[in-house]
Amino acid sequence: MSCNVRYETYQFYSLDASATPLPPPTSGKDAITTLQSLQYDLSTIRAVTNNFSDDNKIDSQEQEKLDWPQRYKVIQGIAQGMLYLHEYSRLRIIHRDLKSGNILLDGDMNAKISDFGMSRIFGVDQTQAVTSRVVGTYGYISPEYAMHGQFSVKSDVFSSSVVLLEIISGKKTNSFYNPDCVENLLSYAWKLWKDGTPLDSIDPALEGSYSRNEHYFHTQVNATIVFVKQLG
Repeated sequence: MSCNVRYETYQFYSLDASATPLPPPTSGKDAITTLQSLQYDLSTIRAVTNNFSDDNKIDSQEQEKLDWPQRYKVIQGIAQGMLYLHEYSRLRIIHRDLKSGNILLDGDMNAKISDFGMSRIFGVDQTQAVTSRVVGTYGYISPEYAMHGQFSVKSDVFSSSVVLLEIISGKKTNSFYNPDCVENLLSYAWKLWKDGTPLDSIDPALEGSYSRNEHYFHTQVNATIVFVKQLG
């Protein structure tokens, strides 16, 4: 941006010096005229809020819960996006930072993979690579990538499977807390699997939007848990 400053010894416009200047706009009796009138002291705020009573706080609306068909549609969209990147695009692309924050949803809950700032392009016949600079988000990175810098299409699959567990459980892997001292969401899901109760990892908000007798639902949950553990 730039600006141009001009000055002359004559007037730019023909002004009538005798013309009566326009009066300033009138303001109502209660109009705000000074900055100080926008400020309130603590005693005034205490009085109008009844000493910051909880009854006067605004009750945030509970965010809309996604039922199982909606979540399953998101899962399908993620899988289709990965398949395109790994198999059907002109160049094979390894995302390297697949996480829930990089999955965008449109109004119809169609999932789109975003943020390719850390992605790597592979040759047609290339299946893996090694790097000394590990990038990505902790909690979604596969073990072989985190420890040895080895990444491949399997690295993206591992990351996306963590996202699937988040979708199924309604819990974030990076803010997961469990009183049994389980270190993360993956360990928690694997513990439930070994205990024979994998469906206990399901988000309670999904109750009523699926049947525990539905074979495909059991298959999806169980396969996700086992697949992630095998990759790790």
